[in-house]
Amino acid sequence: MEKIEVGEIFSIIDADEEEQDVEVLGIMEIDGREYVAVAFVEELIKESEEDIDLFFLRVDEDGEVEAIESDDEFEKVSAAFETILDSEDE
Repeated sequence: MEKIEVGEIFSIIDADEEEQDVEVLGIMEIDGREYVAVAFVEELIKESEEDIDLFFLRVDEDGEVEAIESDDEFEKVSAAFETILDSEDE
C-alpha cells in the first residue's frame, strides 16, 4: 500500500463484518509509529462536525492499517490528536 494521505478514502471491515468506507482526517506520528484518524464516509456526508465519530488506526511498516488493541495506546493517540486539533483552532 502506498503512503496514506489526508482525504484518502479506503474500505475497512467493521465489527459487524460489514465493509465500510472511511476517510482519513488526520495523520500523526507518535513514538516512531504512524497513526491515522478516520471517520465513516457515510457519517461525514450526513452529520455535523460535532456528531462525527473519529477513530484511530495504526499504520504498520507495510502501510497497512490495523486496529489499536491496547487501551493505553488508544488513549495516547486520542490525546495527541486532540492536542493537534486544539492547536489548529487557535
